[in-house]
Amino acid sequence: MSLALYRKYRPQTFAEVTNQNHVKITLGNEIATGKIAHAYAFAGPRGVGKTTIARLFAKAINCEKRKEGAFEPCNACSSCEETTGGHALDVIELDAATHTGVDNVRANIVENARFSPSKAKFKVFIIDEAHMLSGSSWNALLKTLEEPPAHAIFILATTEIHKIPDTILS
Repeated sequence: MSLALYRKYRPQTFAEVTNQNHVKITLGNEIATGKIAHAYAFAGPRGVGKTTIARLFAKAINCEKRKEGAFEPCNACSSCEETTGGHALDVIELDAATHTGVDNVRANIVENARFSPSKAKFKVFIIDEAHMLSGSSWNALLKTLEEPPAHAIFILATTEIHKIPDTILS
């Protein structure tokens, strides 16, 4: 099976990401110190690496062999390999452009967030093109974001941050 170019050449460590130094430093410090927030919003124009950094972040916080005080994933443990391959059970990537409805949000995020991770330390939900979610979808997600389980981390990636409700951003 052939991979799309953006997946084949996607950076696998924070060091491979060009530019975005302010984001890499901030997230690197959080990972290294273990002070991980429960939700993040990555915003910017297309092609700046929002989803790539979200996937790297998920890989790094769930890395089984990451050294204490370090933030780069090892890329050798089973968790890193599964995340890189796109088949990690505890890293759920949802394309909000095609899953805009409330039923999809309830089934894929709200219900799934209640359960502990199957293998990793955290269950990470990457919601790509988050601005495309409907109003009722945001309402369904709001309670989970306000009172998240300790094991759940939400990353909203969007090109249009102004379309995300203020209640979510706050």
